[in-house]
Amino acid sequence: MTKKFAPVLATLTAATLFLTTACSSSGDKPDAGSTTSNEKVALTYWSWAPNMDKVVEGWNSTHPNIQVTVNKQDGGDPAVTKLLTAIKAGSGAPDVMQAEYQKIPTLVSADALADIAKDAGSLKDKFPSAVWNSVTLGGDAVYGVPQDSGPLMFFYRSDVFEKNGLQAPKTWDDYAAAAEKIHKANAKQYLGTFSASDAGLFVGLAQQAGASWWGVNGDSWTVNINDAASQKVASYWGGLVEKGTIDNKPMYTPEWNAALNDGSQVGWVSAVWAPGVLEGSAKNTKGKWKAAPMPQWDTAAPATGNWGGSATSVTTQSKHPKEATEFIAWLNSDPAALKLLAGTANVYPAANDASSVLTTPPAFFSDQADFYSIAAEAGKTAKPFTYGPNVNVAYSAFNDAFGKAAESKKAAAFTESLATVQKATVDDMKNNGFTVAG
Repeated sequence: MTKKFAPVLATLTAATLFLTTACSSSGDKPDAGSTTSNEKVALTYWSWAPNMDKVVEGWNSTHPNIQVTVNKQDGGDPAVTKLLTAIKAGSGAPDVMQAEYQKIPTLVSADALADIAKDAGSLKDKFPSAVWNSVTLGGDAVYGVPQDSGPLMFFYRSDVFEKNGLQAPKTWDDYAAAAEKIHKANAKQYLGTFSASDAGLFVGLAQQAGASWWGVNGDSWTVNINDAASQKVASYWGGLVEKGTIDNKPMYTPEWNAALNDGSQVGWVSAVWAPGVLEGSAKNTKGKWKAAPMPQWDTAAPATGNWGGSATSVTTQSKHPKEATEFIAWLNSDPAALKLLAGTANVYPAANDASSVLTTPPAFFSDQADFYSIAAEAGKTAKPFTYGPNVNVAYSAFNDAFGKAAESKKAAAFTESLATVQKATVDDMKNNGFTVAG
């Protein structure tokens, strides 16, 4: 734990500290070098990625003294709850845990993740700075090795763009102009929709604009949800909704799926994993979509954000943290492992070298050979973003406030919503004993 982050954790109230009362004290934690080279070590790994057991076979076949068993878990909040329950009980936690970037601060606050900087710090240059920042919380400690990331990209119906004499938008002004032209030519068609139930996407858009909603400043947290960068993004999308040139309906509904499939929605700001969604939701349009870099606020300084992604972390209950760290370093940086992650587990590896093993585009974009080259460049330009210990509260407040704003179709309501989310997030942190600056 870094000196920079430790004082923040020290401000937790008893209501929050109950999560750690059953954890080992620092004097009880195992020595990272306690295992001899001849001793056989058995590690457990909780993951929700598909076919991860087959990926791990690549490790087990070449490391007979360090054998890893994969236990398939539910992702998201259920995985976090299960781990925290085990940490509180003092037993039952795995050695290795797949952890979403946005959940890492919560797990660190509960003393669930080990600082592996000593054995993993040298991996920093193998990953884009934005995802590495996600496992360090902006400090010197390392709470995991990045596994997969979700750099934002732009996906569009090339046939519709050609019909309207348009090219993929280079800037957000271009996007707005394209949205207006497409909707004017066909009132049933929209270039996109503002989905108020997808806070993760808005966070990625704000990240691209330079926002970082949380931060650590000495012995305090900072919360900057209502900052200028986020205001710019909210004003932009609120303006498009008010003007009526994009839709205001949520994504991942039967209505949204139908709009993709029948050509009512002809563009999608999404992440590198979008082809799998399009394959399932818009199968009738295969061959008509193209992938492009994100529209930019400043073309002289290309940037993007991330939507989703996770790290592989060593838990504080592991009796073999050194061996566990050796395993997760292999899993997320070795070329053979990266190939397995991409081809067998169907995740987009976070490592800089991912593009070297991804030589075939996704099936839905089989005619776009440069798909992963675009994705790789996007990943390198993602701006740093720090999550906080109560992402779930912030996202819930976002869904409520922006849901009302989207329904009202008033641009001012979008920007005003950020203040609501800011207040709800800060109030919750203070109520749980965190010191919040400002």
